Amino acid sequence: MSGTIESNISNQSGSIAVTPAGLNWVSDVVTASTVTVVAGNGYWINTTSNACTITLPAEAEAGDNIIIVDYARTWGTNAVTLDSNGLNFQGNSDVYENTYTTDGQSVNLIYSDSTKGWIPLEDDVAALEPVVPTTQRALFAFGQSDAGEGANVNISNLVNSSGVVSADVTGVGTARRDGAGATYGFDKGIIGHGIASSIVGLTNLISNSGVVATDVSAVGTARRDIAAVGYGDDLAMFAYGNTGSKSSLKNLIGNNGVVAANVTGVGTARGDLAAVRYGSSGQALFAYGLTSSNVSLKNLVNSSGVIAGDVSGVGTARRSLNAASYGVGLGAFAYGKTSSLVSLKNLVNNVGVIAADVSGVGTAREKLNSAGYGGDKGIFAFGVASARVNTRNLMSNTGVIAADASGAGSVRNRAMSAGYSI
Repeated sequence: MSGTIESNISNQSGSIAVTPAGLNWVSDVVTASTVTVVAGNGYWINTTSNACTITLPAEAEAGDNIIIVDYARTWGTNAVTLDSNGLNFQGNSDVYENTYTTDGQSVNLIYSDSTKGWIPLEDDVAALEPVVPTTQRALFAFGQSDAGEGANVNISNLVNSSGVVSADVTGVGTARRDGAGATYGFDKGIIGHGIASSIVGLTNLISNSGVVATDVSAVGTARRDIAAVGYGDDLAMFAYGNTGSKSSLKNLIGNNGVVAANVTGVGTARGDLAAVRYGSSGQALFAYGLTSSNVSLKNLVNSSGVIAGDVSGVGTARRSLNAASYGVGLGAFAYGKTSSLVSLKNLVNNVGVIAADVSGVGTAREKLNSAGYGGDKGIFAFGVASARVNTRNLMSNTGVIAADASGAGSVRNRAMSAGYSI
């Protein structure tokens, strides 16, 4: 065969796009467990639900070309097998199996002659999947101030990509404390729940420019002493907390900021815990907290938002701590209260293992807040020591927590925080 490849497309359904080089791409993605392919065509093979056996043409001429591509990066789970249909494949008869089992693989086949038959001209693996963009800025909002013997406030403070905390901004929404926040949709945040004059489940969205929106009516059971965390690529959740009694409920948050109804929780019901993302595939974990006593339990969260059962924790059992991500796929829990205030930290590796205690840096305190900033660093700020403080401690991209820095914004504790902006 010479010149432009001629395609026999009589057995194909759907439309076919012709490339300038003469190869035709079949627009219908193959999801079946078997398919017979035709020379001159390219095929997207999706094995998300099942393996696929691809039958090559029974007749071929020198220069015939077929390309197959892993559409969903799932060949490592459900393999693709080539049936050479009576012709040779790299010099071997069709008795031999030709199986591809690598995610992201593509195979460019050229027919040579009857001796060698089909030969892969290229057998490539595409680069790793795109990395989720990292959060550059953060926001602290709401909390309990020193004014009026511990009045709830609705002020907010932005954190820039260098970790500088701005002065107070008059807030929007119901003043409250003891809620939580997380990043969703890559570059936006949500803060919610807490206690105003009573326990509320209100939420407030944070735009990618750091603007706090008005209250959104509660979905799911209102609770305080709750935790929140991002998971997957661009999703988040609220979980655990205190409704008047300890809870293990969760509420998933879509990438549009919509909070879903209650899902029956997994793991020990508790409040005053913390949560952090880890790993490269959107995992997270909840850890520590208060039942009738302090605990060091952890519960892993997979990239689909499923919370696993209790795992005995590592490190000193405590409550009223917080956590932030740092580096690439790493995290740290820090500060909190045992029978007294502590400045301990526990690092989290990229498979969710919590390390032993490390003596902390900075003022021991509880009921503080934290967030990621600058793409790969974290910040811990505010809280209560012997009194409420606006102290902040920056965490480097290697997990080192710096000494106290003078805070910005009103002294307070029990605030909420979330990352935003990419």
